[in-house]
Amino acid sequence: MSDCIFCKIAAGEIPSRKVYEDGELIAFHDVNPVAPVHFMIVPKEHIDSLESCHARHELLLGRILLLVPVLAKEQGLNDGFKTVINTGKGGGQVVFHLHVHVIGGGKLSHV
Repeated sequence: MSDCIFCKIAAGEIPSRKVYEDGELIAFHDVNPVAPVHFMIVPKEHIDSLESCHARHELLLGRILLLVPVLAKEQGLNDGFKTVINTGKGGGQVVFHLHVHVIGGGKLSHV
């Protein structure tokens, strides 16, 4: 999508502080962090939200979730972390491209 900020980041059109990148995924630090460590894992394929996923996304979603603890440890989150997937306006989603927030490094509230 030409107007999607995460698509532009994935395409290298907008710079980011990358944590990870491969052919399907990119991870980068959030520009408005809510904790000392706050990055997002984003599929390069434009998917509006978790609600827009289908069975064909099963492997991609699995890869994202398995990558979370690996990258969290690389970012120094050895004492735990929080993962958040905001879905839809009512769920707090601001950028309508599926992304998983990984947050930690400080006192986090319970959900």
